[in-house]
Amino acid sequence: MPERTVPVRVNDETFEREVIRSPIPVVVDFYADWSAPCRATEPVFRDLSERLAGRVKFATVNVDEASLVTRSYGIHSIPTFVFLRGGHETGREVGPVDPAGFRTILRRHFPAPRRPPSGGKLASR
Repeated sequence: MPERTVPVRVNDETFEREVIRSPIPVVVDFYADWSAPCRATEPVFRDLSERLAGRVKFATVNVDEASLVTRSYGIHSIPTFVFLRGGHETGREVGPVDPAGFRTILRRHFPAPRRPPSGGKLASR
């Protein structure tokens, strides 16, 4: 199956399959079409989805169409970004975020795995 390069749109019926059961970390954007801050953040979210395809999954939840998931996560302001790993929330951010800020937030919630030491060998060029 090809890696998804755009955010996947999820709803009450697909949230568990697409987000909770995801084998890779997921960032969920709770948004509304009518919200200017949500629309402003959408290009940043889409760009990061393309750049991190296969490493982090990006999902969107329209709060007007997915009331069960929205309520279960206690979403009261939009946009709200919820970070999940292994189906468990690792954190959240509320409000629009610029590209550099979003990358910093991603590193905080999904730190890169530590690389094993090289064993003192010089890397070949």
